[in-house]
Amino acid sequence: MDRELTQKEILEKDFKSKMRGYDPTEVDEFLDVVIRDYDNFQKEIDQLKAENDRLLDKVDEQAKQISTQSSSSNQTNASVSNFDILKRLSNLERHVFGSKLDSE
Repeated sequence: MDRELTQKEILEKDFKSKMRGYDPTEVDEFLDVVIRDYDNFQKEIDQLKAENDRLLDKVDEQAKQISTQSSSSNQTNASVSNFDILKRLSNLERHVFGSKLDSE
C-alpha cells in the first residue's frame, strides 16, 4: 500500500486564498488532526508489521520443531516396531521349534 502524502507534506500544504474561501485557521486545525491521525495510523501499521514478523518467525520455529519431533518419532517408532517384530518372531520360533527340539 503506497501512500501519496507524508505527514510533512500535509503539514506544509499551503492553500491559495480566494474570496469567500475557507477560514485558514479552521483548515489548519483540521489538518493538524489529520496529521496526528496519520501519524498514529503509521505507528500502528509499523507495530502490526513487527508483530506479524514475530509471529511468522514463531510459526516457522514451531514448524521446524514439529518436523524434527516427527522425524525422530518416526525413527523411534520404526525401531520399536522392528524390535517388537523381532521379539515376536523369536517367541514364535521358540514356541514352534522349541517343542520339536524338546521332543527329539
